Amino acid sequence: MKTVRIAPAPSAFEIDCDRIAADKSISHRCAIFALLSDRPSTIDNFLRAEDTLASLSIAEQLGATAEWSEKGVLTITPPTRLREPDDVLDCGNAGTGMRLYCGFLAGVEGSFVLTGDRYLRARPMKRVTGPLQSVGAKLDGREEGNLAPLHIRGGKLKAFRYASPVDSAQVKSAMILAALRGDGRSYYRESFLSRDHSERMLHGMGAKIGRDTEGWITIDPMEGPLKPLKLRVPADPSSAFFFAVAAAILPGSRVKFEGISLNPTRIEAFRVLESMGAAIEYRIRQDLYEPIGEITVRYNGRLGAVEVAERIAWLIDELPALAVAMATAEGVSRVRNAAELRVKESDRIASTLRALEACGIETEEYDDGYAVHGGTLHSAVIDSHGDHRIAMSFAVAGLLCGMEIVDTDCVATSFPNFFDILSQITEVHTL
Repeated sequence: MKTVRIAPAPSAFEIDCDRIAADKSISHRCAIFALLSDRPSTIDNFLRAEDTLASLSIAEQLGATAEWSEKGVLTITPPTRLREPDDVLDCGNAGTGMRLYCGFLAGVEGSFVLTGDRYLRARPMKRVTGPLQSVGAKLDGREEGNLAPLHIRGGKLKAFRYASPVDSAQVKSAMILAALRGDGRSYYRESFLSRDHSERMLHGMGAKIGRDTEGWITIDPMEGPLKPLKLRVPADPSSAFFFAVAAAILPGSRVKFEGISLNPTRIEAFRVLESMGAAIEYRIRQDLYEPIGEITVRYNGRLGAVEVAERIAWLIDELPALAVAMATAEGVSRVRNAAELRVKESDRIASTLRALEACGIETEEYDDGYAVHGGTLHSAVIDSHGDHRIAMSFAVAGLLCGMEIVDTDCVATSFPNFFDILSQITEVHTL
């Protein structure tokens, strides 16, 4: 279990950052969706992090072959027929991988067991297993399917009509994957559009996914294999956001991100940071599977407080880093309707607030969110609780005051070179 000490930044920084981790959400989907074709998919800039490599390894256990070119382009060749694995399928720390594979495997003939590390085995899965069970999937696990290991007895599925009580891209994606193997048109609805990578990518592969006049997502079953993927994975806005916050709170600083996803469902946190007073510019360069371009963030004075209660599904992963920005802002910021934070790699409401309090910031905790009283951050020892976003958020806070982060191994699950980039700004020591 590594501990990292962050020194206060000695000066402002200006960096053009083209080394931000590739998008984790899209990389997971590439590994899984490639199995829906009968021809090789080619993916440039696939994220080589623990979580996404776990999803790729599972694809290989199901019969796919994965080959890397000298330039780092990944080719995934699906098998003629998905095979029943002779061992458990290890998702590592990846909740996305586990939840999406639940939906994918629910309609595949065979017996499958999904497990993960100790943190993932403690995360609630009922939000996905429950909906799948309700539409006929044979899926079980500890606490009636709430905790991994999860056992899936895949087979034929019936078409369904399901209105989700939560706005979650993972739940939606799992249900769409199950619907692709249903016996007729299925319908899925959420109250607010969650991140839509699955719909975009599957539609690009030829899946018949649409939306009716009443707001239901319509999914027709596959009539045959889908077209293969051919794309370059853009930089991950959720990973970039840590350094966006760094530029917004460190006087005189600027950071530019290139080749980054500008999907509206992925850059809401940047919009909130902009509303707090940061100077942010966006430029779209291309738009095939995803709008891709540049984001530039500049310090523009002390940030102001903000109320965040809408479009939560579009910035759920960025809220810990945004809380650090709120801690430096003038006034009291509030986040509501974010109960989803309770079921991430850690209880991110509790983890974030305890860490802020350790840094001398006054907070208020709600069932579905929190309030942060802006003030002055002080150096502290922060336990990440095995949560990569807590570790990276408070490493960024350390640029102002210095910080010691306990249990930083988790950062490798999503952003392996995070501390390499941070070391361009300040001294980073592994203890």
